[in-house]
Amino acid sequence: MPPISKGKSPFYPGQPVPLELFVGRRDLIDRIMTRGAMQVAQGKPVAIYVQGEYGIGKSSLAGFVQALAEREHGLHGIYVSMGGVGDLTELAVAVMEATIRSGALAPGRSEKIRNWLARYIGKPELFGFSYDMAALKKDAPGIATHMGMLGFIGEVKAHLADTGVKGIFLVMDEINGVSANPQFAFFIKGLVDSNAMAKQPIPLLLMLCGLEERRREMIRHHPPVDRIFDVVETEPLNPGETLEFFSKAFESVQMKAEPQAMEVLVRYSAGFPKIMHLIGDSVYWTDQDGVVDENDALSGTLMAAQEVGQKYVEQQVYRALRSKGYQSILKKIVQASPNEMRFTKGSVAAGLTENEKKNFHNFLQRMKRLNVIRAGDVRGEYVFNHRMVRLYIWLKTIRHVPEPA
Repeated sequence: MPPISKGKSPFYPGQPVPLELFVGRRDLIDRIMTRGAMQVAQGKPVAIYVQGEYGIGKSSLAGFVQALAEREHGLHGIYVSMGGVGDLTELAVAVMEATIRSGALAPGRSEKIRNWLARYIGKPELFGFSYDMAALKKDAPGIATHMGMLGFIGEVKAHLADTGVKGIFLVMDEINGVSANPQFAFFIKGLVDSNAMAKQPIPLLLMLCGLEERRREMIRHHPPVDRIFDVVETEPLNPGETLEFFSKAFESVQMKAEPQAMEVLVRYSAGFPKIMHLIGDSVYWTDQDGVVDENDALSGTLMAAQEVGQKYVEQQVYRALRSKGYQSILKKIVQASPNEMRFTKGSVAAGLTENEKKNFHNFLQRMKRLNVIRAGDVRGEYVFNHRMVRLYIWLKTIRHVPEPA
């Protein structure tokens, strides 16, 4: 049988998942919609911090609830990617650009926004339009204060008043860079508090997405930040949700996956969205007959392991983890659940051979120097510092499949 012709892969490694493929997170969605979107639609400002590890699906969750809030509660969504933003002026430019792009789900709103902000729009391009960066940068300082930003958001709401918009849903994603700037914490605190204390608060759902460390970094810069957010913790998907994701993705391109293959995919992706997409995409391109069997799943998982190691693990760590002298120890460390980030020296040593025991101390010291692990809260306990390293080691535990050259 000749290889089947491939269309568009239903997997999106490195990108937020399309709304139609989003699964799970029901408790988190209900919480955000009930405590956030519904409250804002009734006029009460709310601030939410969505936290979780890199690749856990924070952006996908934010995009999904923002679209849901637009459809069900009349909020106008503005999604700001803060990657590369380092100061408040750059933040203001990013918010203005995102506002111009907003309204894709409601063309009437989009037209009103662009007519209002036409002075910042440049020449038409093949895939839309360009920005007049000189004009944006000229006006950005006036919006780069908490009161200036409140005024800008208030104007957005006012210009959409006759479209049925009940509030604004502003997402600031990828804050990992700008959170290092102490002024960012003061800006966010001022934005939230000034709005809450206003005679007529703007119905604003402000959502920040980032690592837990970034929220704590903001608190170190300005301790009162600790009280302004409803913190939403994003965890790995459970096995049922992971199975639903793979089923929906393969069905969307008329592919079938055998039960044994699904078991492999669910087991090794460990409910971690980035790994799910990496494995799924590898399997999609590996399969040649439209039916994903166990061999397809295993081969795709090995390919994903290589990609995780090469792209998301520091090269010095990657080379050390590939050492044959360490791999048997590593496999025994990760026999527990792939979501378990802690292990004890005693529990691992009990399962080691005499030769492995001789190397174990040096192994632990090397992993500590490479910042792979750190000492835990109790004597003899160690904790993985990076989820991607932990998952890379887990993916490498696949048996019966030869290592790619």
